[in-house]
Amino acid sequence: MTLWAIVPVKPLRRSKSRLSKVLNRDARAELSRDMLIHTLSVLGEVPGISRTLVVSRDSQALALARDYGARTVTEHGAPELNPALSRATQVARGYGVSAVLVLPADLPLIQHEDVEALLAHASDPPVIVIAPDRHHSGTNALLSSPPGLIDYEFGPDSFQHHLERAEATGARVVICNLPSFSLDVDLPEDLAILKAQLDPHASESVED
Repeated sequence: MTLWAIVPVKPLRRSKSRLSKVLNRDARAELSRDMLIHTLSVLGEVPGISRTLVVSRDSQALALARDYGARTVTEHGAPELNPALSRATQVARGYGVSAVLVLPADLPLIQHEDVEALLAHASDPPVIVIAPDRHHSGTNALLSSPPGLIDYEFGPDSFQHHLERAEATGARVVICNLPSFSLDVDLPEDLAILKAQLDPHASESVED
């Protein structure tokens, strides 16, 4: 199986606005940059991933991605995540890949063993593998083999939307509930959980 990872990245200095109560713009940009580097480093350690493709309109994020050996797709026009992911998937399909893994760049707890565990579900296609967030509301990873089995619906309640679309295809559907995939850092409470995970002796609260 030839699999590409697709990583969408928002402009680093405009990302994570919901953390503005606890982090200033520079700190949010640094956090986003660090999480992107972590994601690219992890994906680079996974033998089953042939190529990482970063999709962004941010020249800094794209340059950083190339520094870590990723290919890049520059977004143009209105910032629309799902059409951008669809275009990136078409690029991957043009290279004859048999599967794509969409992985946001804000999952700071994932390790290469976790990605490998998710990829282990990708045998015996057609298959859709979905990793929900900790609320079982959003989608924190989505693998499709072959690529393009379903339309992307990242956004509010995307887990349920993706699950319904996947089930409608008749393909095998796997829900991957690995804890490391469940935490994406969007809100102050997410940041507090991350700090507690990384340093159990650190303060367990974040001021609102």
